Amino acid sequence: MIVSENYQVFARKYRPKTFDDVLGQDHVVQTLKNAIEQDRLAHAYLFVGPRGTGKTSTARILAKALNCPGGPKMDFDPEDPVCREIAEGVSLDVLEIDGASNNGVEQVRELRETVMFAPAAGKYKIYYIDEVHMLTTAAFNALLKTLEEPPEHVKFIFATTEPQKILPTIISRCQRFDLRRIPTQIIADQLKFIAKNESVDISDGAAYAIAKGAEGGMRDAQSMMDQMVAFCGNKIEESDVLDIFGFNSEESVAKLADALIKGNNSSALELVHEHAESGKDLTRLLGDLIGYFRHVLVKRVDPGATSDEISPELQKSIAGHAGEIETHRLLGIIDQLAETDGKMKWAANKKLHIEIAMIKAIQSLGEASLDDVISMISGAAGSAPASVTPAATPAPAPAQQPSPAPEARAAAPAPVVEQQSATPAPAPTPIPEPAPEQAPTPPSEPAPEPTPAGPMTSFEPTPAADLPATATGPPFWEQAKAKLIEERPLFGMWLEATHYIGQEGDQIIIGFATDQRIYRESLMRHEQVINQTLTECLGSPTRIRMEIHDNLESIGVEEEEEAPAPPPRQEAPPFDPGNSSGSPTTPPPAQEPAVEVLEPLEPAEMPEDFYNDPLINEAVDIFDAKIKK
Repeated sequence: MIVSENYQVFARKYRPKTFDDVLGQDHVVQTLKNAIEQDRLAHAYLFVGPRGTGKTSTARILAKALNCPGGPKMDFDPEDPVCREIAEGVSLDVLEIDGASNNGVEQVRELRETVMFAPAAGKYKIYYIDEVHMLTTAAFNALLKTLEEPPEHVKFIFATTEPQKILPTIISRCQRFDLRRIPTQIIADQLKFIAKNESVDISDGAAYAIAKGAEGGMRDAQSMMDQMVAFCGNKIEESDVLDIFGFNSEESVAKLADALIKGNNSSALELVHEHAESGKDLTRLLGDLIGYFRHVLVKRVDPGATSDEISPELQKSIAGHAGEIETHRLLGIIDQLAETDGKMKWAANKKLHIEIAMIKAIQSLGEASLDDVISMISGAAGSAPASVTPAATPAPAPAQQPSPAPEARAAAPAPVVEQQSATPAPAPTPIPEPAPEQAPTPPSEPAPEPTPAGPMTSFEPTPAADLPATATGPPFWEQAKAKLIEERPLFGMWLEATHYIGQEGDQIIIGFATDQRIYRESLMRHEQVINQTLTECLGSPTRIRMEIHDNLESIGVEEEEEAPAPPPRQEAPPFDPGNSSGSPTTPPPAQEPAVEVLEPLEPAEMPEDFYNDPLINEAVDIFDAKIKK
């Protein structure tokens, strides 16, 4: 077999020669072109970017544009002898220095001495320092003065992959250009172009697999393709690429994600075993799986989002999975896998870690979240929310409670109320006293009236700035509140604490007092349900916006603060010291009820009905708890 003596690898043979050949860096190319055309050339340039993105190639092209015959000009002839010398690195006026091996003060001092000499043939003397971050601090400091005020005929071009290691005083003296990772599709198209010129038949899947594995580096992709040609000859298939470089196919990653979403432990573990037996890198597999779920999450949150980085076949799979799993479940899976990814970098048995991650992720899909628990409790309590309904919907309660209020005090059933419901006890207590004070605020009573109201779409939005905050709002808002409270009684206490502020466009703005911030946080978890109800009431897409304002009064908080108003029992002790003769016999009864009120809370004296309550048993099952007597 005859081998050509002038053979060049693809990375060198297809290196960009002009600005138009640079791919994926349009922002850098356009800026340099404009600077040359407008004669606004800086004395120092800094090119920053990952490996293989074109830093050295762009620096050489800039040097050609500056020193070409008749330059500087952007449309130079790359085949001109001066340009060819620069491309081959043999030009006397363009000095390429390796920062890794010439990083001392002595080398920088020699550079400062040669800077004073005029260029041999071109207009400028150009110093290109690659991996400039490798210079020592002393070398940087020795270069500062020359870099800030170089001679008119000198230009500096620096390149680095780690700009954080360069002194800020150096960066501030340069024009910085950040070269980005080249998109996968652009790399795949360039590989097809090279294959066509080299008479190589490469499939679309193979080109895309190489481009994806290059991770944004054109040089890496060209080197990988060169290796594939040496292995496969003139025909390259996707399976060959996956076998040679150990990449994971999109189909296998989507299949593993499908097994995880559907909770199939055996399929997920079998797929992991297959990858491990075939010699694939399990760390890369986990990274690809995290990336897949990231695309599913984006599709779930923004159904219209598209990406050129994803093949059409994979987009269909992502769209299907986005409709099968909820957002908070996706976030939990990604967190679980990301935590395992950090552990696997230092783990000896990577297969064990990824298997455990699969099982934990599948188990997390079956766990009840806080939203699920709240929904279950609110649904179960919907039939008998006797103690919650008055607190959640205080509008109808005041009409019924004022009459029995004196009887309640006369018969002293306060301990009974506390014994029946220890937690919501404050709710019935404040009703007798604040009822007359809140008599002027029964604007909340008309809340049920908006139900028979006419079409809500005729309501014209009023800017929020023109409306004062009010406890009650327009009919459609009161109708929405009543509907939400009816469907989910748990919303009552939260919604009744709102102040209607106004409407801006398709947004309904409500406010909360500063000390009722927790109500806003509770409602924020059910924002989608509220938006749907508002849309139904208004007849057009409407969203809720909840704000915290310092100038708003708290609704319902004062009632709860007045609940501990039974300090008459606590005021009894001050009378004890004065009545030391015979009256001490009367105060003890006042203190005994306070102790008796606490006794029913002790589990030992709880009625047997308490342990048979269906709500208590359901909570025990959900949280896997035990009741201790």
